[in-house]
Amino acid sequence: MNPDRLKISFVMTLRMLLRRHIVLLLLLVIPAIFLGIVSLTTSDRPLPFRLASLEEEPVVSIPEEGIHFVFFAVASVGFLLSFLALNLIQNNRHVTRRLVLCGYSPTELLTSKLAALLVFILLVSTYVGLLTNILYEIDHLWLFIFSLVSIGFVYGCYGLLAGSLIRGELEGILVIVLLVNIDVGWLQNPLFYEGAQNQEVIRYLPAYFPSQASLIAAFTDYGVSHAIGSAYLYGAGFLLLSLLIYYKTMKTYR
Repeated sequence: MNPDRLKISFVMTLRMLLRRHIVLLLLLVIPAIFLGIVSLTTSDRPLPFRLASLEEEPVVSIPEEGIHFVFFAVASVGFLLSFLALNLIQNNRHVTRRLVLCGYSPTELLTSKLAALLVFILLVSTYVGLLTNILYEIDHLWLFIFSLVSIGFVYGCYGLLAGSLIRGELEGILVIVLLVNIDVGWLQNPLFYEGAQNQEVIRYLPAYFPSQASLIAAFTDYGVSHAIGSAYLYGAGFLLLSLLIYYKTMKTYR
């Protein structure tokens, strides 16, 4: 990869995102709405649930509002970063094709998009983590933020994969909504998981390990290294697939 081309592509991708002021506004507003609704509608009664990703599966009792604050923090990061990644791939696809014809490698272009995405993953995760901590005190704030980064990485890479695989904007959005809504927006809720049948199905979904890491970091002193490591391996699988498809698709335009 050519470092100069990589740097130019990264800077131009960031500029493209920063010019879209409504997108930046929504990145700030949507998590605030999610967490604000939780604050208005949930009680503080303690509810028990299991930390299923730990070997001993300990049962902890946490106020209902705390559980939902963490769950919706994870959900909002997953939603936002998957859609942002999808847009990074699908937006200005004709410009990307011209860059390939001018000598850019598809690997360089996807790497620069991933780098820009990582910047926003860090920013959004930090913002959502700090906002959550304002509304409900988190036991290990920076571990919690690192857990949010893991869900951003997993679903950001899923968005890159969907954008590489599907050309249509509406079709891409529907593919994102299908998995994100079922997985991070529903099945990973620890209160639902507690009474769910076929829990093994939920364990194989992308948001399982990031959700578990967030709960462990927010409420306990247990380690999160296994859950976060597994989450990044899952995201790396999505990233590898997206790279292969993106490279094959864009290389044909040379």
